[in-house]
Amino acid sequence: MMRKLLLYLLIPLTVLLTACDLEKDIDVELPNHEPQLVVECYLEQGKHIRASVLESSGYFEDPAPPLVPDAEVYITTPIGRRIQLKYNPVIVKSTGRFYTHTSTEILYGKPGQTYHLEVVDGKGRKVTGFTKLQTQVPIEEVVWKFNDKEEAYLLTTFQDDASTANYYRYMTHIDSLSGGSDRDFVTSDNLTNGKRVSLGSSYKYEEGDTLIVTLYHIEKQYYDFLASISDAKNANGNPFAQPSQIKSSVEGGFGIFTNLAYDRKTVIITK
Repeated sequence: MMRKLLLYLLIPLTVLLTACDLEKDIDVELPNHEPQLVVECYLEQGKHIRASVLESSGYFEDPAPPLVPDAEVYITTPIGRRIQLKYNPVIVKSTGRFYTHTSTEILYGKPGQTYHLEVVDGKGRKVTGFTKLQTQVPIEEVVWKFNDKEEAYLLTTFQDDASTANYYRYMTHIDSLSGGSDRDFVTSDNLTNGKRVSLGSSYKYEEGDTLIVTLYHIEKQYYDFLASISDAKNANGNPFAQPSQIKSSVEGGFGIFTNLAYDRKTVIITK
């Protein structure tokens, strides 16, 4: 009796759902996209100052951002000297990074000094930003250990400075910096202030692997920028995730202006 009652209840519901048109075309009006300057500039001790200046594009436009040949890039030093970077698009083979502007001189600065960025173009757009040079945090030790499946995990150790709030980016590459990173994440010392910190990996390496380990001591603005990029990637295509906005460190456009203070070690995994 109960089965018949359930059947009688389900039949009308099935007919109703079958009769309904569950598909409906919806026209969504997207706002007009106003192109903005997209800037990436990283100061690195003992190297030429390089920057990449592109232009943002709409969602359905060509995914490759267009170049901005008339963009002018200036870096102002702590003593007020203004350095202009020349437009000369280039890919650096050692890292695989693309830049549009490069200085003719080498950067030699001191931790704590502040540098300013200014980018202007023929349309009157202007992007500004600043960065304070960070100290290098040395890697104390890189060790690894094998399991019974002949797989090794990696452990990188360093000492955090208790006197300041610190932020880090940890990266590992296999064989070369020009390819994609094998491991890349950012962290802070909120829970490890003043402690000896160890960053590890899963059992994923084999005997004979050559690993390039890099520990960046980064600014909070770079930490926020990288974290927001990670959140945006995780939200892309996920209907249950909130859209995430990139946290730029520059004004007047999108992007990041920061400095790279790091320690790097190359190790070969052996038993």
